Amino acid sequence: MDQTLLVISNLPDAQSAETLARALVEQGLAACVNILPAVRSVYRWQGAIEDATEVTLFIKTAAHRYPELETAVRRLHPYEVPELIALPITAGLPAYLQWVIGETRKDVDV
Repeated sequence: MDQTLLVISNLPDAQSAETLARALVEQGLAACVNILPAVRSVYRWQGAIEDATEVTLFIKTAAHRYPELETAVRRLHPYEVPELIALPITAGLPAYLQWVIGETRKDVDV
């Protein structure tokens, strides 16, 4: 079975998060995207400490689709440098993990 990934990204608001999530699922690049409620992020950007409210996405995908997913996020994300972190899923309900792989096959009708 192909490796499954949990990909995390933050967006500035609910509308941009929903737009990106829907596009990834519609294009077959993600099987499922969870849109979490607002989180507070504190980070350094261009030499200044920033404090922002963001919306987090948990994106479930197959490792072989990650390059295309990254391309889509870079194209659709409103940030100059979007957060995009991919974590391997090392264990999980086999039926769920197989579903993720099945939904992100390139030959699935989207």
